[in-house]
Amino acid sequence: MIFASMRKPLLLLCSLAAMSCALHAAEQPLVEVASPHFTLVTDAGEKQARHILDNFERMRWMFQTLFPKSNVDPVAPIVVIATKNRKGFQALEPQEYLAKGQLNLAGYFLTTTERNYILLRLDAESEHPFATVYHEYTHLQFRNAEEWMPLWLNEGTAEFFQNTDFHDKQVQLGEPSADDILFLRQNSLIPLPVLFRVDHNSPYYHEENKGSIFYSESWALTHYLQIGDKQNNTHRITDYMTRTSNGEDPVTAAQESFGNLKALENQLGFYIRQAQYKEFLLNSAAAPIDPASYRVTVLSQAGYDAFRADLLAYMGREDDARALLKTVMAAEPSLPGPHETMGYLASRDNDREAARKWYQEAIHLNSKDYLVYFEFANLAMSNQGSSQGSSPDPEIESSLRTAIQLNPGFAPAYDRLASWFANNHQKLEEAQGLELKAVELDRSNFYFRLNAANLFMMRDKSDLAEQVLLAAKKLAKSPAQTAIAEGRIEQIASLRNARAAASNASASGPVSTYIHVDAVPVAAPPKHPVEAASGPKHTVLGAIHNVKCDYPSYLEFEVQVAGKPKAIALYSSDYFHLDLSAIGFQPKAEMNPCHDLDGMKAKILYAESSDKTIDGQIVSIELHK
Repeated sequence: MIFASMRKPLLLLCSLAAMSCALHAAEQPLVEVASPHFTLVTDAGEKQARHILDNFERMRWMFQTLFPKSNVDPVAPIVVIATKNRKGFQALEPQEYLAKGQLNLAGYFLTTTERNYILLRLDAESEHPFATVYHEYTHLQFRNAEEWMPLWLNEGTAEFFQNTDFHDKQVQLGEPSADDILFLRQNSLIPLPVLFRVDHNSPYYHEENKGSIFYSESWALTHYLQIGDKQNNTHRITDYMTRTSNGEDPVTAAQESFGNLKALENQLGFYIRQAQYKEFLLNSAAAPIDPASYRVTVLSQAGYDAFRADLLAYMGREDDARALLKTVMAAEPSLPGPHETMGYLASRDNDREAARKWYQEAIHLNSKDYLVYFEFANLAMSNQGSSQGSSPDPEIESSLRTAIQLNPGFAPAYDRLASWFANNHQKLEEAQGLELKAVELDRSNFYFRLNAANLFMMRDKSDLAEQVLLAAKKLAKSPAQTAIAEGRIEQIASLRNARAAASNASASGPVSTYIHVDAVPVAAPPKHPVEAASGPKHTVLGAIHNVKCDYPSYLEFEVQVAGKPKAIALYSSDYFHLDLSAIGFQPKAEMNPCHDLDGMKAKILYAESSDKTIDGQIVSIELHK
């Protein structure tokens, strides 16, 4: 890696925008070009598609090279839709940007729990038209560090990489933003101890002027430290990240890693005022990228529109998505993609039965999307429950196995299949292996470890269950999670004591402290039946109260509806897999139903139960602000 001085070129940099200048006037075929990490769909032809895909692969390689310990790949390839002009872009961009006076976007990055989409406009003419895309792609690389990475460094790093340029044999990164420099020279800096403690609730992050100062100063400090570390062969940022990842206070960590903060603030001010900045030039000639391995498919109009409709659905433009899907399905009824998207839309509408049917149709049309098989199995499991008196649906197991085959790195599929076996008291040894695989793939997931401990208990291996729970306790992200892990550990200790008491008293008669079901200790049998939520469905909007949980995953609460004297009593026999969503606000990353729901307003879909002592079984919970 070498450095280059900041320069102001007269010609447009060789970026994706510059490549668009070479578009032929002739109509280009609609193509899909896929690598292991990206799927690119465009109306600009194969040559453009290959060039764009090559640059995204080099962007990924750059992160691999600079941050070898980071997990640079999401669980499924990122889908890039590159439109050749503004008209095609506006047909797909978020609705809020279409209003008069809004930003004229050239790129947009959409991240959801199911999909990662990049939308590009190839006729944009600016020095860094895709800065927003590169900014958000950087955040994607550090998504696993968000819990401990201070916000200034997270945003500063994204700002640092957003002006990346690609040349034939080099990647140029770290080019300063002239607007940031001008803004910082005209405004006072945020004191560093304040900057280091800014979080998502801080006005410096949300208010327009303060937000601009926060982003600009975060970029400037990150740039100054990155350049200094490379020039002087130091590792201040690495030391700082190590300290904060271990839970150290961000200001204390900064003092230990960067030295005197007042001196650093003065140095930063001088750096901002100077006329010269350094950039990185990274030689990408040796990047292990093989364009010959890209898979190219010429698309029909319907095939191209199927991708566009799916993006519209995830963008929240549901009416536009449905209209386009209707056209696509009429033109090519055998395409699985539109059925997959209709399943997603039905799920968003809480129409679980319609969603299940759409996903099942996509499967019958030979879908290659692992999420389709996973979501179908989830919905089918919700319908069947753990099957009292009826045979388990073989299509559930088959679908989950297909999801694993299509995407061996998707941890939730292993967890769900393990839960299916556990709920039906089948193949417990295989279930244990599946759950441990889920833990291996996602070591930060607290609930996968709880499920692994449950399976060890079911197999009468309490010592191993305790080891897993102790590891889960270390991963707890809230006092509620810590309490769950400690409660399970205490139950194991109680089970040992009960067995010891039973052994010691065996000569004088039986002792019954616990009721055992496959060696899992519970205080009593389930209070309400474990059955499919197949009864008549109802929706209620109110405040949740009197939340109660019992081992291993039973949940009860009441919903108090305004103006109604009697609360509605509901339950779930598997709170680990509740369909929990939020409208109008962003809940914390992981919510525990046993501790976080009490007092919250929610819309709840429930099914009538065979047990008439309770109003019904919870199907889904939609939290409201």
